[in-house]
Amino acid sequence: MSDPITAATGYTPSKVIAVHLNYPSRAAERGRTPTHGSYFLKAPSSLAATGGDVPRPAGAELLGFEGEIALVIGTQARAVTPDQGWSHVGWVTAANDLGLYDMRYADSGSNVRSKSGDGFTPLGPDMLPAAELDPTRLRVRTWINGELAQSDTTDTLLFGFGELIADLSRLSTLHPGDVLLTGTPAGASVVTPGDVMEVEVDSVDLARPVSTRRLRSTVTEGPKLAEWGAQPKSDDALRAAAHGSTAADEQRDDAELMRRLSRVGVATLSAQLRKRGLNNVHIDGVHPAKQGESFAGRARTLRYVPLREDLFTTHGGGFNAQKQVIDTVAPGEVVVMEARGDASAGTIGDILALRAQVRGAAAVVTDGAVRDSVVTGDLDIPVFSGAAHPAVLGRRHVPWDSDVAIACGGTTVRPGDIVVGDDDGALVIPPDLADELADAAAEQERKEEFIAEQVRAGAGIEDLYPMNAQWEQAYEQWQHDTREQGSRGHG
Repeated sequence: MSDPITAATGYTPSKVIAVHLNYPSRAAERGRTPTHGSYFLKAPSSLAATGGDVPRPAGAELLGFEGEIALVIGTQARAVTPDQGWSHVGWVTAANDLGLYDMRYADSGSNVRSKSGDGFTPLGPDMLPAAELDPTRLRVRTWINGELAQSDTTDTLLFGFGELIADLSRLSTLHPGDVLLTGTPAGASVVTPGDVMEVEVDSVDLARPVSTRRLRSTVTEGPKLAEWGAQPKSDDALRAAAHGSTAADEQRDDAELMRRLSRVGVATLSAQLRKRGLNNVHIDGVHPAKQGESFAGRARTLRYVPLREDLFTTHGGGFNAQKQVIDTVAPGEVVVMEARGDASAGTIGDILALRAQVRGAAAVVTDGAVRDSVVTGDLDIPVFSGAAHPAVLGRRHVPWDSDVAIACGGTTVRPGDIVVGDDDGALVIPPDLADELADAAAEQERKEEFIAEQVRAGAGIEDLYPMNAQWEQAYEQWQHDTREQGSRGHG
């Protein structure tokens, strides 16, 4: 195996250190959030250059991929502070932290055989000079067979890069050429022979839009391991851990949560968010193409920047960021577009909206304009926009970036946030509040149904809206009676 670090930097790595958990999205998948960083070692012999094959031994089942940002040490670090840590990084590149879950049991805790196989740490293809980058403005993305599987940015990290280097350097000297794998975001899963894996690290800083280009590796069927020593072994629990966010039960739970949220009104959700101190959650100025539609789904974000002709020449044509998002949106996701509230040119038309519908997207939301508005409005997918306009996006917008935090309709939307919409408009829900909010909103609407029934019967609103203790007692009896009637009806 060729050593991409020595070839690119002239330094030979003495160690490869990997962080267990560092992205909140991955910590949520794993059900635990660490207080401090924890690490494991990979053998330098696991390093490989881009474009190679990764053999999965015959008889093994669970070869896991993990797209990561790799830091390559440029100057020796020993007992440095978090503020000094980043200055010791020489280069940043893309990495794929591969591992055989089937072999984890054999080296409990050390990951020697599961993580250190030859070729299990591909890096590259380009090494970006760290001194020219903002460590909080980087992004890592992973594609499997052309489908986006992972995407996250470094502004979300549990432990910043400087903190990681300072932590490790308390006891171990980090030498030039040493590699630090900084953790993987949600979406890591399992690949099989024939699958093509691609990982890219880029900067989301408009002042420095650089990229490592895509690190590409192909899974092949390798020979069976020799009979001496531990053999691959798996079970249902291990399969669930290996498949991560693609596990069927997690998908079902998330789909059920979206159904619960889509059954309550956006106005009700707005009131519940306000009770929790969240007022600037509304995507102002967007309206549905046709009345009576509602949706709930996790955000897939796209950002347009103002037209500059030279930038549109390089970013506007071909398979640009806009088309990439539409062509890779996952079932149940909401494509959310930031167009700076400028509705004087289209940001999506009927063909791309149809493609999003075919892909299974829950909705499209843009604070810009929609083209082909009549045809788009007749589609089955809800489309919310600021206005209709006949002009193509090149009149005002450059499709610039995706899967980053954006500003849509005056509020912030991050990838994975939950977006809900109906005839009243659209808003954003922080994921950690969603389950609680769905229950509270459903309860609020049941109370409002009771209150409306009393008003129709002639009751005044004093002490009823909101309800005093007497009305609360009447509401509890009303709920009991309603449930009883329902039970008799089903009998």
